[in-house]
Amino acid sequence: MRAHLDVVAAIAEGCTSTAWVLGVAHAHSWLLSHFPAEAQDEVYGKEPDTMVAAVIGPRGKAVKQADGTYVLNGFWPFGSGSQLSEWLLLGAEVVDEKGEVIDIADLLVPTSEVEIKDDWYVAGLQGTGSCSLVVKDLQIPAHRYLSLMGLLNRDTPGLTSGDLGWVHQGEAVPVLALALCGGAVGMGRAAVKQFAQNIDGKMVAYTEHKQTEWSSTHITYALGASTIDAGELLLYRAADDIDELAKKNEAMSMLMRGRMRMDCSHGVRLIMEGADKLFISSGGAGLSLRNPMQQIARDMHAVNMHGLLSLEPSAEVYGRIRLGLEPNTIII
Repeated sequence: MRAHLDVVAAIAEGCTSTAWVLGVAHAHSWLLSHFPAEAQDEVYGKEPDTMVAAVIGPRGKAVKQADGTYVLNGFWPFGSGSQLSEWLLLGAEVVDEKGEVIDIADLLVPTSEVEIKDDWYVAGLQGTGSCSLVVKDLQIPAHRYLSLMGLLNRDTPGLTSGDLGWVHQGEAVPVLALALCGGAVGMGRAAVKQFAQNIDGKMVAYTEHKQTEWSSTHITYALGASTIDAGELLLYRAADDIDELAKKNEAMSMLMRGRMRMDCSHGVRLIMEGADKLFISSGGAGLSLRNPMQQIARDMHAVNMHGLLSLEPSAEVYGRIRLGLEPNTIII
């Protein structure tokens, strides 16, 4: 996960949308390792670099048939990178033929069998192509099924096969949450560099201050950069903890899992807050569509709006666990 952050952050310094798609694609490849070997062979047998997109949350519905197959229906927004993909992982509530809920799962579907809506017109992460996906009465064979409850309980076909490398033995929710954060690290680094370029040679409007020589600029730059560093440190600590336990094939304590959700949410929030300080202090020139600062600001806000990175719910979960209460969510 440390290498994941390094790579995605480096990409984000050049293109934030590319970094976002790469980050989630890593997560989807990680998820595929938990599927039965037959499903993995379908996806990667001919082309190891096959692109897999996903909407992991159970937004659809799958009806389990008597023969063990599933009939899938649903609407999934936010399918980042779906137009580039060959396969999709789509989350669904699973019911039996009587309509009783029996599981939640991700189902593996060829992209060619899914309708991709042209509806991604947004202010942030514009280049991710995170279009909505529609499936109607699609039959899914049994081997293209991964129980999310099994994943959360560390009981998947991939894990029980004994064939997985250590990186795939990490705790599921921390891995999937951190996979959303690498772009923020790169954006923070880019904001620190861009601020210095934006103020070079500028005067502070309606004053006699040269901006690079003004004490307020020095304080703002230091606080912005330090706040970004603090967020990055939280994320790299999370990466190292995931890697350490994965190498030992050990489950995380509930307290650490709660802290991981908090680290990811708080880490990207701190980076956004630091980048916002620098964006605002760049002056009106920072609003130019030719200036990277306005895109960094918009894309950083988009990252922070992802449901799994929303700060208040993550803080509630972590606070409850620290007080000895149930976390009131299974997504931990």
